[in-house]
Amino acid sequence: MSACATPPKTPKPEWLKIRLSHGKELQTINRLMREQRLATVCEEARCPNLHECWNKGTATFLILGDTCTRSCGFCNIKTGRPGIVDWDEPDRVVDAVSKMNLKYVVLTSVDRDELPDKGAGVFALTIHKLRKAFPELKIEVLIPDFKGDYSALRLVLQEKPDVLNHNVETAARLYRTVRPQADYQQSLTLLQRAKKNGFYTKSGFMVGIGENDEDIRGIIRDLHAHQVDFITIGQYLQPTTKHLPVDRYVHPDAFDEFARYAREIGVPKVQSGPLVRSSYHADDAFAGHGVLSA
Repeated sequence: MSACATPPKTPKPEWLKIRLSHGKELQTINRLMREQRLATVCEEARCPNLHECWNKGTATFLILGDTCTRSCGFCNIKTGRPGIVDWDEPDRVVDAVSKMNLKYVVLTSVDRDELPDKGAGVFALTIHKLRKAFPELKIEVLIPDFKGDYSALRLVLQEKPDVLNHNVETAARLYRTVRPQADYQQSLTLLQRAKKNGFYTKSGFMVGIGENDEDIRGIIRDLHAHQVDFITIGQYLQPTTKHLPVDRYVHPDAFDEFARYAREIGVPKVQSGPLVRSSYHADDAFAGHGVLSA
């Protein structure tokens, strides 16, 4: 455990306590999502920044339904047998983006391992329709690993998203517990393939889920070795008692150290802080340079 870590049985530290807001913008977006029958990862994953982002009029769209074929130990999205693919969903995303007047959109999804293309076709169609409707819109995709299917990845890349994001989530040695249906090296390979095709790549991981500081430095080195442009690092928070417990609360000073280490070895951009999530302030982070704290 890091010297800057707090044992998990202690109360949640002050730096993780969030003042919730219930502004009019939040209510408007919530109503819009219900009307459009859309889900957001902000809600499904119980993101601590939901109120801030929604009050600013931004959201990360969760496409391909709200039921995942995998059962990761940290994730609050429900696991089960998803329904049929809703090919009208991309049109509803376009309509929502128009009503929210967004300039930067993040698209993510549940895992759909049962589909021949693992859901890549819906990603591609959604990007295509957004590009046609809003030529100036910046689009980031936070994709699953597609079980290593390169043809699925190509399907997404053909529509030219501005940012290709895929999270490794944690250290390789913890995958059996944290991400039992995923493969660490497979995720790294996916990111490198996207980079070799000329795309801006991004990946993130959590701390406080069983790793140590050397694991963290190792993940950063691995991502850098696979040419990832932008790394996000945030504190793991247990969604419910049914999920993996928090192993430690990491002090903000330690997050600053992780960012410094990444910068020293040559990572172009880092966003590192207790409340950082992969899509948090995605528009600000993509426009910025160097190390970004949160």
